[in-house]
Amino acid sequence: MKALTKTDFNFPGQKSVYHGKVRDVYNINGEKLVMVATDRISAFDVVLPKGIPFKGQMLNQIAAKFLDVTTDICPNWKMATPDPMVTVGVMCEGFPIEMIVRGYLCGSAWRTYKSGIREICGVKLPDGMKENQKFPEPIITPTTKAEIGEHDADISKEEILAKGLATPEEYAVLEQYTMGLFLRGTEIAAERGLILVDTKYEFGKHNGTIYLMDEIHTPDSSRYFYSEGYEARFTKGEAQKQLSKEFVREWLMDNGFQGKDGQQVPEMTEEIVTSISERYIELYEHITGEKFIKEDTSSIAERIEKNVTNYLK
Repeated sequence: MKALTKTDFNFPGQKSVYHGKVRDVYNINGEKLVMVATDRISAFDVVLPKGIPFKGQMLNQIAAKFLDVTTDICPNWKMATPDPMVTVGVMCEGFPIEMIVRGYLCGSAWRTYKSGIREICGVKLPDGMKENQKFPEPIITPTTKAEIGEHDADISKEEILAKGLATPEEYAVLEQYTMGLFLRGTEIAAERGLILVDTKYEFGKHNGTIYLMDEIHTPDSSRYFYSEGYEARFTKGEAQKQLSKEFVREWLMDNGFQGKDGQQVPEMTEEIVTSISERYIELYEHITGEKFIKEDTSSIAERIEKNVTNYLK
């Protein structure tokens, strides 16, 4: 099983390339983007030293599926998936914010709440809530989009408008799309015996129209709980059974790594890499309700180059 951790393509009409933490994005004639979902994996804003076989294929296929079933809610950037690890789409000018939407009090929001703070990103929270409790209504807690190596920072709607990161009209559309997408994601998750706990969306503009960009409802951008046993675990104050890449963060923390200065990433043995790959396959099959079909990994880069070049021609 090979993993694709680095790309260096030269597609027809290519103007530039941006290497993100997980995705490599190729600019074609300033009109289209070729987004390659690599097998890189990141946690605590650090790219881990080994790739996870099939991870890119899974993330790309989950995102493509959810982009296709939400086109009635808002337009999105996807034009085609010429390869299992690639989405080609419309080039948008992105808003420098991520729209994070939370249905439940957990993760960083719970850590903030537990410290005594009752307001997140300008949203007031009631007293007496417990970890993993459902909010009366989902809340939007945006963050800024950080440069590589920096952490995203919480930001309120008021700050976004004051800084001119979006106009009031644009922000109203972003909120409407965010809530609509989260509702659809919640409905689809429920059909699969899952709870969509929280997720993030990125938006941009193309010819004056706001588009949904990037991935959507993948285990890298979202947190899922299993519905079965949720109430019982919540009542007893037990940890929820999660479907997200939280298990990777937990493995790192158990081995003394949280992305802080001077900390070393623990050794990623073949066994660890395989187990992470298998967990991602479990995530894929649960979220999509479909069996995961592994693509041939003997020469991934050559396959991608051929498929994308044929599409662009």
